[in-house]
Order: sequence, then structure tokens, then C-alpha cells
Amino acid sequence: MVDIGRPHHPRLRLFRTTAFKLSVIYFAVFSVFAAFLIGYIASSTTQLLTSQMREAVDTELKGLEDEYRQGGIPRLALVIDRRSRQPGASLYLIADANGDKIAGNVSAVPESVLNGVRTGVQTVPYARLDEGDRSGSHSALVRVVELPGGFRMLVGRDIGERDYLAHVIKRALILTLGMMVVLGLASWLFVSRRVLRRIDSMSETSRTIIAGDLSRRLEVTGTRDEFDRLAESVNAMLVRIERLMVGLKEVSDNIAHDLKTPLSRLRSRAEAALAQGGGEAAYREALQAAIEDADQLIRTFNALLMIARVEAGSSNAEFDRIPLGTIAGDIFELYEPLAEEAGVDLRLEDCPAVEIRANRELVSQALANLVDNAIKYAHEAGGEPKVSITVRQDRGRVEMVVADNGSGIPAEDRERVTQRFVRLEKSRSKPGAGLGLSLVSAVAQLHGGSLKLEDNQPGLRAIVSFPAGDAVADA
Repeated sequence: MVDIGRPHHPRLRLFRTTAFKLSVIYFAVFSVFAAFLIGYIASSTTQLLTSQMREAVDTELKGLEDEYRQGGIPRLALVIDRRSRQPGASLYLIADANGDKIAGNVSAVPESVLNGVRTGVQTVPYARLDEGDRSGSHSALVRVVELPGGFRMLVGRDIGERDYLAHVIKRALILTLGMMVVLGLASWLFVSRRVLRRIDSMSETSRTIIAGDLSRRLEVTGTRDEFDRLAESVNAMLVRIERLMVGLKEVSDNIAHDLKTPLSRLRSRAEAALAQGGGEAAYREALQAAIEDADQLIRTFNALLMIARVEAGSSNAEFDRIPLGTIAGDIFELYEPLAEEAGVDLRLEDCPAVEIRANRELVSQALANLVDNAIKYAHEAGGEPKVSITVRQDRGRVEMVVADNGSGIPAEDRERVTQRFVRLEKSRSKPGAGLGLSLVSAVAQLHGGSLKLEDNQPGLRAIVSFPAGDAVADA
């Protein structure tokens, strides 16, 4: 028996699932994207705050330069001293040509900042006035300008708040990412366990089916998810397989029963010819009868093979657009001499120019079987036997109808006679193996159609219905 593998440890099963592998890939992609997003947001925030600080420094520097032009160093020192006492991130420093402080709230900056005056804003370490000479304990964005007389004026902004805000944003984003990871892991565990339960159920049912119970079906929960769609498809396949297996068993039983008689008759005739002697004429007669029995067996097996190919949908002939009326006319011409010889009034009724997409050979064979059966059984009701062939359109369908005025088939037997080797008692005396209607039904189903048997009052009306035009299913 085929073994459907079962992982030994439940936890290992989670890590072997496709869901886990996809989750790892998605998580890796998400992590890279999240890291890029965090870096981008933090960098953009820092750049925005830095730009705002630069603008503030330039604006304040222009204002202080105006103060200097109005009152020189004394007025500038007074203004800076007043602003230095206010709390905030603003930084000020006025130094003389020797680098000695005149006013401001900065106690120390690198000498290169004041001595090598650079244009534009720069980031430098500094120490505040209330912290003593600890150059480098803080960082600031500053701009230094040289005033007449060798004086230097420094204006800046402490970047601690900027860096702190960027840190807060990074931490918030990282915490958010962490929460998303935790929630994603929990969701993955929930989904994986649910998926595994569905797969376990399907595997268990599959093992039962493999063991031989073809009546079992995969569970359909009604959620219409991918598992439900898969289960419905597999169940439909199982229904088809079960029917084929039942049909195979019936065919085997029927072959054993129905073919036993002609084989026994063939053997009996051969034995009788050998036992009786009688010369060449008797042997020739016995051989002729044996050939007829063998031909009947060959026809039976050929019909079985054709039905099997049709039911499997593996007919070699391709589907084309065919005029059904023309086919009906061909079959009429083929069977008209046979009908006249049998004393049957065979008629071809109205046949409109309709087309179906079908296998011409199979449709012709199906119609020929119906006409042949009708001619055989049209005499049974007495009176003048009549058989008619009709092609018609009805509500988007194309129907091929063969009707006779014979004894017909009882309503309770109409479905049964489409099965292989089924022959009613009244037809046992006629040649045949009970495969004609089986073939017609198989051909109709192959083309997406159906075979329906109705009471013709009197007689039987056989209706083969096909989808019109391109609606026919592909072979």
C-alpha cells in the first residue's frame, strides 16, 4: 500500500510546511524593507530638522549683524548676554582676536573653529558655560563670522534634541516592527496549525481511499477557500473513478455471463461437427456457423473497446464543426434499403441546417445504432412499422431524434438499458450484445450532451441532445 508520510514530531512538521517556507521568505523581504523604511524615515527626519536649524541660525545671525552695525561690540555683547540667559538650544559666543570670550553661553569650542573661519554651517563639539571647560561634551550646528577688529561671533543650535527625536522615531519604528513580527509569528502559527489540520484530514481520508474504500470523500467545510476547491475537484474525480470501477466490475460480470453463451455455442458446434462426421458439406456448415459466432464476438469486443475509449475521452478523431442534418441524411440513405427489405417505413423528417462541434464518426455511429435498433423492434407492436429520423433545435440545444411505433421500453427499464450488456427479455431472441444504447449514451456524454428515452405512444422515442455551436466541450 502506498504510504503517505507522516513527520514524526509535530513541531518539525510546522517547519517543513510550505507556509513556513513562504513565511520565512516574506519575513526576510519585509525585514529588509522595514529596515530601509526605518533608516529612510530617521534620515529624512534628521535632514529636515538640520535644515530648519540651519535656517534658524542664518536668520538669527543676520539679526545680530544688524545689532552690531547699530551699536558695535558693546551693543552686540549686551544683546547676546541677554539672549544667553534664556533657556533653549540657542548658542552664542563673541570672542576677541586672541580667542578670549567677551559674551555668550558657550565656554569652550575647538580653537580651529574660531581661528579658521569657514563659510556656512558646521557641526562642532562644544561645552556650555555652566558646565565648565569640557569641550566635546555636546555637539552643535554653528556658524562663525568675523567682525571688524578681529572679533569672532558664533551662533548655533544644540543638536541634542534633534538626535533625541531621531532616536525616539527609530525606537518607535523598531518597536512597531517587533510587534508586527510577534503578531506575524502568532498568525503564522495559527494559520499553519489550521492548514496542517486540513491536510491531516485530507491525508487520513486519502489513506482510507488508498486502502480500497472508494466511497470516502474529502471534507468540504463550506469556506470556499483553496482547500475546499481542491477537495471538490478531488471528490469529483473520486466519483468518476468509483463509477468507472463499478462499471468495470459490471462489465467483467457481464462479459463472464453474456459471452459465455456464444463461446459455449461455438464450442458445441465444433464438437458436434467432429462427432457427427458427415463429410465436407457438414464441416463447411459448421465452420460457417463458427465464423458467424466469432464475428459476433468480435463485434461485441469492438463495441466494448469503442465505449471504453469514448468514456475515457480518448477518441483519436478530432472535433470539428459538422452539419447534423447532412449526417442524418447519410444514415437515412445507408439504412433505407435495409428498412425496405424489413418492411419498415423509414422516413427522414425536417432536418434544418444546424451545426455542432463534434466527432463526425462517433455521432454517425450513435445515430446508426439508434436507427438499427428502431428497425429491429418496430415490428413488435403489430401494424405498419414506421421509423423516423429528425434533427431539431430546442432552447439552445440541437437534438437528434429517432422514433418508432414498436413496443417501446417500459419506463422503469429506460435508464437501465443504457448500461452495458443489459438486454430485456423480449430482445433476447434478437441478435446483439446489449451495447448499442451504451455506446450512444457514452457518445452523447463525451460531447456534453445526453441520451433521453421517451414513450412515443406507441413505441420508443430516443433523443440525443447536443450543445449548439461552439458550446460543445473539447474532447
